[in-house]
Amino acid sequence: MRLKAGDVAKDFSLEDISGKQLSLADFKDKKLLLSFYRYASCPLCNLRVSQLIQIYDELKSKGLCFIAFFQSPKESIEKYVGIQNAPFPIISDPERKIYKLYGVEHSWIGYLRGGISITMLRALWKGFMIGKMEGKKNLLPADFLIDNIKVKKAYYGKTISDNLPIDEIKEFLI
Repeated sequence: MRLKAGDVAKDFSLEDISGKQLSLADFKDKKLLLSFYRYASCPLCNLRVSQLIQIYDELKSKGLCFIAFFQSPKESIEKYVGIQNAPFPIISDPERKIYKLYGVEHSWIGYLRGGISITMLRALWKGFMIGKMEGKKNLLPADFLIDNIKVKKAYYGKTISDNLPIDEIKEFLI
């Protein structure tokens, strides 16, 4: 079931890929971006992680915390996403337990439309190549802006290349 603005964010408690225990309660009085991605070698997902890394310092200085979820096992995340040295926690959720809590969806139409896109060409041009595909290939990205454990914005991608616009993340911090 989809979450919407005003809902209480769904609690979780998991280890990130570096072994640090994280729970939603750790961010009780903070602003948080939860991002859900497909699999670790997804070029579109890695392009988005790269974009967030580029603006991380700016957004962190305004009080935003980040957590990224991938449906891939830890080893794959380290192999593909890990080479970018993301400064924010990344959680492996191969059984998609947290994905289900947050109502992350899948769509073959969204898979086809997003796979044939300018964004995909941009990701491939930047060197993000398709590797091992793990989990649901047609999983769509989702982003949640959370403040004090309440969902302020729930963004469910319509295609595999559709993420919450960076401008909307910045507006959340004003």
